[in-house]
Amino acid sequence: MALPSARPAAGARSRRVWLRMFLTGALLWVLAVVVTFVTGNPNLVPTVVLLGSFLVPVTFVAWAFGRRRSGEVTSELLFSTFVAGGVLGVLAASLLESYLLHPSAWLFAGVGLIEEAVKLAVLAVLTRHLRVKFATDGLVLGAAVGFGFAAFESAGYAFTALFTERGLSLLDLVQTELLRGVLAPVGHGLWTAILGGVLFSASDHRHFALTLRLLLSYLGVAFLHALWDGMHGIALVLTLLLTGTPWQYVQLEQRYQAQPTALEADVFTVLSWGGLALVSAVGVAWLLAVRARARRGERQAGVLWRIPAGRPR
Repeated sequence: MALPSARPAAGARSRRVWLRMFLTGALLWVLAVVVTFVTGNPNLVPTVVLLGSFLVPVTFVAWAFGRRRSGEVTSELLFSTFVAGGVLGVLAASLLESYLLHPSAWLFAGVGLIEEAVKLAVLAVLTRHLRVKFATDGLVLGAAVGFGFAAFESAGYAFTALFTERGLSLLDLVQTELLRGVLAPVGHGLWTAILGGVLFSASDHRHFALTLRLLLSYLGVAFLHALWDGMHGIALVLTLLLTGTPWQYVQLEQRYQAQPTALEADVFTVLSWGGLALVSAVGVAWLLAVRARARRGERQAGVLWRIPAGRPR
């Protein structure tokens, strides 16, 4: 009688692996930060950067792995999509953005289009040998590529934040990692998971299907990405339109920095964080809709182009 009850307990423990990973990683990161502050040892900075940048992305990938559908989605495949997808995505996006984008009002739109296209392409390349492409597995593997991208990108931002006009600032590094860690679940991983689910829902072992729904999803995700990146500027413009004074407009026209009032600072904070919350809510609702459609087993119609996926292993 003891054996049947032991299985659910083991299953429950396995489902909580992601939670133990997060708690252990968070404790190690806090210890690394404290020891670095106390000792001032710069050799510990890479430890703080890597732990802080990878903690949340790795935790969410581990959580998603427990929701895969096919046995083909192994831990090895998940690891390769996270690492290779993240590195290749960051490198390819950096190259394309350097050559194709220039400062303009459309800069963030270009960033969204490039980075989402790169992550989708990397996902397709790394998963081309799967025999069966379930939409649920597309969500999981898309999240792995997106969170890998987010982890390596966050490491770069954290390292850059370390260098200030006052010298090395561990406080700025820690603040950057905390902020990006909190926002990570509703960023790259979420957007690429949506695209992965949509891509796999119309594909088979021989072809990836380019459908109208995938094209519209790509444009929609890129739009959310652009809104996310540009929310600071959008909130600033809206704040000036709602609360700006004629004297501030004169100062801006003369290229002087206008000093914000207390009301303007509050309005800007509400608009910027409220905008990020709205973009996040739309993304999460979209992901849930894709997941529900995947559970129903709905297949996409209206295939525009079939791309050979390679021989299954």
